[in-house]
Amino acid sequence: MECWILYDGEAESSGPGAYEVRRFIEAGKRQNINVTVFRPEQFELVVTQDDRDSILVNGQVAQLPDFILPRISGHVNYFTLAVIRHLERLGVQAFNGSETIDAVKDKLHTQQILAENNIPVPATMLAKFPCDTEIVERIFDFPLVVKTLVGTHGNGVFLCETKEKLEDIMELLKETKPDIQMIFQEFISYSHGRDLRVFVIDGEAVAAMQRTAQDGSFKANASRGAKVEQYPMNDEIRQLAIDSARTLNLDIAGVDILFDGQGGYKICEANVAPDFRALESCCNVSIADEILSSIARRLKKQKGEDTVFSFPALARQQVS
Repeated sequence: MECWILYDGEAESSGPGAYEVRRFIEAGKRQNINVTVFRPEQFELVVTQDDRDSILVNGQVAQLPDFILPRISGHVNYFTLAVIRHLERLGVQAFNGSETIDAVKDKLHTQQILAENNIPVPATMLAKFPCDTEIVERIFDFPLVVKTLVGTHGNGVFLCETKEKLEDIMELLKETKPDIQMIFQEFISYSHGRDLRVFVIDGEAVAAMQRTAQDGSFKANASRGAKVEQYPMNDEIRQLAIDSARTLNLDIAGVDILFDGQGGYKICEANVAPDFRALESCCNVSIADEILSSIARRLKKQKGEDTVFSFPALARQQVS
């Protein structure tokens, strides 16, 4: 079985997402899946009726894989999304697919989809320039969270303690980045500096960790040095993560959950290509093995092949 990973970095580097790519390569060797890594810019797209030859890799026609794993570490741009779409049109399945990536990369759209399906989320408002802080103050209490519509690893996220600070930030952004798209979001104070990351694969919540900021920050990203520890999922957390992934049509999801202070939870956001180095460091699970085995089972089932084998048990023994 052949797998292509679309990755915008160097697999042997220490950059964002590189560890995960290496783990997929290792897991592929264990599961007889040949994993090859490509950068999006290595592709050339040609629209033609001769579909199977309408994509080139490094200028040459390539044998298409059985599936692709988009693992873009930052913002998924138009070209990358076009590559994924084109491969899908050629019959290659993507995990996650282009439509899902396009929807979930927009944090406002994500919140809209979740809220429409009765999944609890923080109150969210689309920002505009000039910003009418009087209206914002009528809707939200301070502090409030200001986020760019796209962003990962806690980048583009600010906490505004007062209306005056919000005015300063919005004025600065207006002058320096007038085209930037922002949202305002309810600050869940009870979850200040901590949250849960639940990893969902094909409808199963396979592991969860609690992330706790160590520097007093309200951002609990592991990439920013947060302490991580395995978290025992109760039925509510497990179902909330599964429902969120299913609602967003995510085959693979990192679902971030906030504690609402009233014994319940709210979905902060969902990630289409979640990192899992921190999760593997505190949970007895090999996420790469779990993902590849899940995809292999699905593809074999679609082809009517025997799927007696079970890799999840193996996956939980292959953490290194």
